[in-house]
Amino acid sequence: MTVDPRDVLIISRIPGVGPNRLRALLTSFGDAAAVASAPARSLRRIEGIEEKTAASITTFFRSGAADEAARFADDQRARSERAGARAVTLWDSGYPASLRNIYDPPPLLFVRGTLSQEDSRSVAVVGTRRPSPYGILMAERFAVALAQFGLPVVSGLARGIDSAAHAASVRSGNRTLAVIGSGIDIIYPSENKGLAEKIALCGAVLSELPFGSKPDAANFPRRNRIVSGMSLATLVIETPPGGGAMITAGMALDQGREVFAVPSAVSTGSRSGTNLLIKEGKAKLTETVEDILEELAPRLAPLKRPSPRRDAADLSLFERTLLDGFGDEPLHVDALAARVKMSVPDALVHLLSLEFKGAVRQMAGKRFVRL
Repeated sequence: MTVDPRDVLIISRIPGVGPNRLRALLTSFGDAAAVASAPARSLRRIEGIEEKTAASITTFFRSGAADEAARFADDQRARSERAGARAVTLWDSGYPASLRNIYDPPPLLFVRGTLSQEDSRSVAVVGTRRPSPYGILMAERFAVALAQFGLPVVSGLARGIDSAAHAASVRSGNRTLAVIGSGIDIIYPSENKGLAEKIALCGAVLSELPFGSKPDAANFPRRNRIVSGMSLATLVIETPPGGGAMITAGMALDQGREVFAVPSAVSTGSRSGTNLLIKEGKAKLTETVEDILEELAPRLAPLKRPSPRRDAADLSLFERTLLDGFGDEPLHVDALAARVKMSVPDALVHLLSLEFKGAVRQMAGKRFVRL
């Protein structure tokens, strides 16, 4: 069965018809024209369509509201074409399989970029908009490690942990999918417009909201069910106990998905939601990507093995020497240069090359960390 996105958009404008009723109507009747011509008694046979809603549907199609809805649908199609996007319905074969299986999958997604069968192996990486340097480092390290195993990363394009995970995935050449809480023509926050363009080239930016929808606060909790619903598992890195990432974790659990959490320092109460998830037994304490793979392995076979780290043939002798000088913590360039017996100017030149290759990242104060 195929359903025209235009029909989904028209039905979505009927008062009292939300996503669940919309799915039931189009699954039963196939298109908006059949719904429009159906008598009230036939409508009432559909699960969730009681007498009041049936009357709303028939009134809608007998009034000018249906014509207005058709114009809205045509405008959305035109805006989608201008943006280089496409609309994917729940009934399309290309609709994300993992998302289709949740309780309330969105009937339609606007997509910039590509969807792929390998997206069913995705891991969501989410967290606070105000992370510590440690949180950013963990988001980047896990994104890079997931890339080595060929596992796409899903997140919400928000500031902080989301952006760090997306950006590290892009640098690693991995697929990443950004689910946003606005129309895909309105990137929020605005400073992530460039990142969104890169994501669309190596994955997809997607939204269930029509073009022109603003990033209102009410959109984000529902957006989170898509982030978790597209993923085999959700990894939480730094979040307040009442943060949006906690909502995503709860939705993942409701969807029967695995939840993992990187522990935070006890002193960081504003980011200790991860510790609460672990303490309550809702998430597995996660220190390395192997902790995730151990749980997911039965559903990931065959699992892509990681390629060798960038300390082999594609690196110069000086670059390999610098990489060998790192531990797990960020190092100031002066300390690293002294450790490997290299001048600071030379170390900076080779570190910048390593940063370009995605092997290290520069932090504030001329500190560098190996990824």
